[in-house]
Amino acid sequence: MLRRPLAGLAAAALGRVPTDGMSGPRPVVLSGPSGAGKSTLLKRLLQEHGSVFGFSVSHTTRDPRPGEENGKDYYFVTREVMQRDIAAGDFIEHAEFSGNLYGTSKAAVRAVQAMNRICVLDVDLQGVRNIKKTDLRPIYIFVQPPSLDVLEQRLRQRNTETEESLAKRLAAARVDMESSKEQGLFDLVIINDNLDTAYQTLEEALSEEMKNVQRTSCS
Repeated sequence: MLRRPLAGLAAAALGRVPTDGMSGPRPVVLSGPSGAGKSTLLKRLLQEHGSVFGFSVSHTTRDPRPGEENGKDYYFVTREVMQRDIAAGDFIEHAEFSGNLYGTSKAAVRAVQAMNRICVLDVDLQGVRNIKKTDLRPIYIFVQPPSLDVLEQRLRQRNTETEESLAKRLAAARVDMESSKEQGLFDLVIINDNLDTAYQTLEEALSEEMKNVQRTSCS
């Protein structure tokens, strides 16, 4: 289940302090291909530890989908507004996908940290590399399926993909899974071949930081 050892991760989580004014609990960056189970793990983490974790709401220039709420699912903004704020340095990371901009603002992370909660950011590989250039100092965790064949089965079961979009997702997943082996890119890689086991691994990886938040809240 653990691709890489966790030695030193807890100490690093408690010892690194951001230098850009973003004080508070150390954030967590979750990354991984679509279909790996990352969103399911994140949803469970927020359900079971809602007083400890908070999700960073991303910005996007795409239109809301049915049922999506501004400020809950995304902050839906115009391209002009987002480009202006990116140029002003208000974003930790941003990327363009299918003609739309997506990004994580510093304000969104600060809002979670201000509540003494661990801010969780769900970003793609490009976002991970962009965050590496900042002073945010999060814990980087990659979630991946046991194989591309398993991933393809999961995506087909969703019944939401065309053959073209499926091929694109699988190609992107192959690149992501190869990149996850890059030395120093991620603190931990979780292979999600069993959801309960993967969740337990995620929980254990963040246990020290969770305890630190709880101690601070009680003091």
